[in-house]
Amino acid sequence: MSLQCGIVGLPNVGKSTLFNCLSNAKAQSANFPFCTIEPNVGVITVPDERLIKLGELCKPERGVIPTTVEIVDIAGLVKGASKGEGLGNKFLANIRETDAIIHVLRCFDDENVVHVDGTVNPVRDKEIIDAELQLKDLETVESRIQKCEKAAKAGGDKNAKLQLEVLVKYREALSQGRNARTVELDNKDQEAAAKDLFLLTNKPVMYVCNVDEASAVTGNAYVEQVREAVKDEDAQVLVLAAKIESEIAELESYEERQMFLEEIGLQESGVNRLIKAAYALLNLRTFLTAGSDEVRAWTFKAGYKAPQCAGVIHTDFERGFIRAEVIKYEDFIALGGEAACRAAGKLATEGKDYLVQDGDIMHFLFNV
Repeated sequence: MSLQCGIVGLPNVGKSTLFNCLSNAKAQSANFPFCTIEPNVGVITVPDERLIKLGELCKPERGVIPTTVEIVDIAGLVKGASKGEGLGNKFLANIRETDAIIHVLRCFDDENVVHVDGTVNPVRDKEIIDAELQLKDLETVESRIQKCEKAAKAGGDKNAKLQLEVLVKYREALSQGRNARTVELDNKDQEAAAKDLFLLTNKPVMYVCNVDEASAVTGNAYVEQVREAVKDEDAQVLVLAAKIESEIAELESYEERQMFLEEIGLQESGVNRLIKAAYALLNLRTFLTAGSDEVRAWTFKAGYKAPQCAGVIHTDFERGFIRAEVIKYEDFIALGGEAACRAAGKLATEGKDYLVQDGDIMHFLFNV
């Protein structure tokens, strides 16, 4: 299961700088609007300290394989993008199928970095982007309504009628300037119908407040304004200094990066915090496989049972699932590996109803 996040924001708020920090790709970052002309896609590894310890213990031949996140960066949007201003909203199609939105807000003053609207005001900026995403969603909804109405009338299509109910709810909210995620659906059938729409404002959102170095640890007044503005949105707010993150990304060794972080009063880089926060936002967890051949992390949704997690590795594993052998990460490390855990009775045999926990080290038995 791969995670994909789309980065949105006004021009010159630090989107491409953050993207470069995340992916180590070289998206053009310049002090003028619309420097990202083609969508940039970067694949980044998910930080997990457990993998390091497991690698040291197992010494796998094929190495350690972390799970990954795909980041999509698009051109900066401006007010009126839906009507063709700036580069228009044509790039929004590139983030339609992402799992979550990372909304970057400028929360720093710098007279050398121009703001497309002249002044720094992250709440206003947020509302501008919200409006453009809502207009794009409304365009999608209106188009789908026309098709569903024809199908529902012509053939009495039950699915079309169900989707039409959902679409009408979304049209009402979007027309009122509300995001699709604020709409309450009546049942699971409607929820399933809603997923096929891939509405931008229906995705979980994380607001990233890009601050100056002095505010990297404590935040600032701009950040507090953002927190107040989004307090009812069930959204995460993350504070980081993209300029500092770019300097951290240039350092070669882990030790150098940690020393740099300690000097400025941070325990962990903003990039690491962002990736972990994205996982939490989407209710994702990690199970592990560990042996002499490889150590690997696998992403699953909280609430998955053992067969579903087996299917994350391969569909055959789920189809022919027999049982799972499970060792808790803490026991694996404390006792020194699988053999010692077996001997100590710390290896559990679990069936199809076992709810997999974050950090479980698993071995699946199956027959196809």
